[in-house]
Amino acid sequence: MESNRQYVMFLHLSLLSGLIIPGFGWVVPLILWLVKKDDPVVDRHGKIVVNWMISALIYSIIGLILTVIGIGVLILIAVAICNLVFSIIGAVKAADGEAWPYPLSIQFLKERTVI
Repeated sequence: MESNRQYVMFLHLSLLSGLIIPGFGWVVPLILWLVKKDDPVVDRHGKIVVNWMISALIYSIIGLILTVIGIGVLILIAVAICNLVFSIIGAVKAADGEAWPYPLSIQFLKERTVI
């Protein structure tokens, strides 16, 4: 159970790998999730992270489009700050055994329902 908590903590923190190597903020979380997505805990956290990644991409595209009128830069900065803060909070919560859906995240991937 402890190794699961560490794994999902790193899953959240892997979003920050894009700060070191561009593009890794997408690749690393996806790989970490897909490798262990049969585990319900990892699957839940992976979907939270991927939902945020897709949402952040949409917000960033909107920000890029709106740079023409000047407010897009503010949106891009806000998305970058949210990415940093949300991934850290998500990692801390995951280390405590809690799944924390990121605010502003659109739920594209739904959680599994067990009947």
